[in-house]
Formats: sequence, C-alpha cells, structure tokens
Amino acid sequence: MNFSANSNRFDPYKNFKFRVKWDGKYVAGISKVSALKRTTEVVKHRAGGDPSSTRKSPGRTEYEAITLERGVTHDKEFETWANKVWNHGAGLGAEVSLKDFRKDLIIELYNEAGQLVIAYKVYRAWCSEFSAQADLDANANATLIQSLKLENEGWERDQEVNEPVEPSFVNPPA
Repeated sequence: MNFSANSNRFDPYKNFKFRVKWDGKYVAGISKVSALKRTTEVVKHRAGGDPSSTRKSPGRTEYEAITLERGVTHDKEFETWANKVWNHGAGLGAEVSLKDFRKDLIIELYNEAGQLVIAYKVYRAWCSEFSAQADLDANANATLIQSLKLENEGWERDQEVNEPVEPSFVNPPA
C-alpha cells in the first residue's frame, strides 16, 4: 500500500485540481503550472593513479523556471508582478522594484474530493517573462491565455501537509 492514511486509495493523484498562492492569497484562474524540476550537475574527477574510469559527485543544483498560465481576465496580478521587474515608462530609477520583485509562492494539489494533499513552497521567484495575451486568431475557437515565467531559487515540499483521510459516502436511506 502506498497510502498510509487512506488504505482504500490505489490511484495516484490527478493533475487537474490545484491552486497557486502568493502574497497570502490565491491567484484567480490559473489553468496550468509547468513541472517543478531541478537538475544537479555531475562533477567528474579522477586521480592520476586511479583506473581509467572516473568518479562522479554532485555539483551545483539549478531549479528550472516555472510557467503559470491562465485565461485573460480583468485581474491584474500577473501584470502587476511582471511590472515590478520592468515597468516601461516608469521613469529613471523606477523601472525595477528591487524591494519586492521577488515573492515566495505556494503550489497546492488537491484530491478529487477537494482535500489538500500536497503543497510545494517556491522560494524567491521573480518574473523573467510575461505574455499579456496569446496570438489573436479570428478563425480560432479558444480561450485567450496569458502566461508568467518565474525564475526561482528553489522549492521544497511542505512537510506540514499530510495525507488526508478521504471521506466515504453512505447512501441515504430510501
């Protein structure tokens, strides 16, 4: 059994119930979050008297950027954060908000019953790319999407979020 609190669960969690929070509030309408990925460089070394094979040890670890996508609405959270990194026309010395252009954020995953099952804390993220809208196409039948690419300095699983006991439903008496 892989699930300790819910021994009746055999399926892994689905990828379609999630929320993103920064500045203490949930961000509206996010429909896609890219994978959380880190890569550790391999450092190869060999002493002169060693056999012909090399030894390997871990080197620097890098965290890939995270991309958030959502449908275009009147909510300005994406644009406001992107403008803290570069605000065109703000005037000399005011283009970048060095005080608060970085944010910590939380990515939460929920099970089918809407219970929080996993959360990740992302540290010192900042917007390196902002797309205010996708291509416009008169022949398309799609939602207009905006995106935010977030560089970050690491993430970790929130150990305070534990596996929930999933509810069981009893049929009501007839």
